[in-house]
Amino acid sequence: MNIEPVEDRCPVEFAVNMIGGKWKLLIINRLIRHSTIRFNELQKMLDPITHRTLTRQLRELEEAGLINRVTHPVVPPKVEYSLTEKGQSLTSILFQLGDWGSKHM
Repeated sequence: MNIEPVEDRCPVEFAVNMIGGKWKLLIINRLIRHSTIRFNELQKMLDPITHRTLTRQLRELEEAGLINRVTHPVVPPKVEYSLTEKGQSLTSILFQLGDWGSKHM
């Protein structure tokens, strides 16, 4: 793997790699608006996302330190997701993106 020195990395590219893709910003947006969401609720909000895709996107966001995953020891398992402080730092950016989208729809 070729790793560029930190000073040669583009901050925009870094951000896009962390939150890019079809679903990640939509997941973060739902978590901004609802603070804590269970897996099934999130899947319904993001219809037609598949179970597999949502699971993968949530794992990547968790690995990036943008969301928290809490599993409650009940049957059936109850899993809840929320934004970390790092994830919450995207709030103003998403609101600006939403404003831009409203103006250009």
